Amino acid sequence: MNHLVECVPNFSEGKDQNIINAIAGSIKQVQNVKLLSVEPDKDYNRCVVTFVGEPSAVRDAAFASTKKAAELIDMRVHKGEHPRLGATDVVPFIPISGVTTQECVKLAEEYGARVAAELGIPIFLYEDAARTPDRKNLATIRKGEYEGLPVKLKDPLWKPDFGEAVFNAKSGATVTGARFFLVAYNVNLATNNKDIAHEIALRIRESGRTTKNPDGTKTTIPGSLKSVKAMGVLLERMNIAQVSINLTNYTVTPPHIAFEEVRKEAATLGVDVTGSEIVGLVPKEALLMAGKFFSAQADGQQTEEQYIHTAIDRLGLSQLEQFNPQNKIIEYMI
Repeated sequence: MNHLVECVPNFSEGKDQNIINAIAGSIKQVQNVKLLSVEPDKDYNRCVVTFVGEPSAVRDAAFASTKKAAELIDMRVHKGEHPRLGATDVVPFIPISGVTTQECVKLAEEYGARVAAELGIPIFLYEDAARTPDRKNLATIRKGEYEGLPVKLKDPLWKPDFGEAVFNAKSGATVTGARFFLVAYNVNLATNNKDIAHEIALRIRESGRTTKNPDGTKTTIPGSLKSVKAMGVLLERMNIAQVSINLTNYTVTPPHIAFEEVRKEAATLGVDVTGSEIVGLVPKEALLMAGKFFSAQADGQQTEEQYIHTAIDRLGLSQLEQFNPQNKIIEYMI
């Protein structure tokens, strides 16, 4: 394929394997698309799916999976640790090769228009597809989550980009757009105190924290890392807290820099970092950067395989489950 687009939809189901399999199956049925990974998380009650293919085929597979999710997922009974707006929560289109960001914006618009028209799901555009600056940030659109949608949709400022401002109780709403390759990266702490994880998140994320002054005004204190979104979560199945991080541009802040920054901040709070995990796929370059960083004191050059092994070891990527480069590095999967 000379023209290659990646799509990484997030679905609000991480427990029912039958539903997850049905969503994945709907993607497999579309020609000229390759399903790369399906990663459910029971604590988040969320599944991250990754597939690549020719632009129009990826758009069609995104619609097919959204339709299947609308059939099988009922947001009225959904509970989970991760913020979410709908059954199909977010659908980003990412240019991989031979495709521009603007072409991915068009794919998002075509997908969003069809979902709104055929499924009755309100659609919001974000990142490079956002039509107003206040909708660029996914967290801003998600504020209030599914439970806040009935009120949000009554606000003229939150008129959907596609579809009617009518609450779809079963499916909620969906956010779609085009963006740079995002690395979903969680750092594990030697504590089950979610508040500690969130405090670290506030210190490192680019948006930082907002404090209220005695006179009623607000002051924003930026975090230490650029191109980073973060929050604290509790991973119940392991009884550990995590700093859940989105690296929106890994060339600005790669995983190893985020890992070391979390380690530094955790130490000030008397907590150790035990490892980390990558949700979904990761560009090879990001792990090579980490391997070279941790091997800086070693004599001589190492092979690509050695650098990647070093990154996996030093980042503790196999702490929760075995990290297999062949199944996690996007270049190895395509």
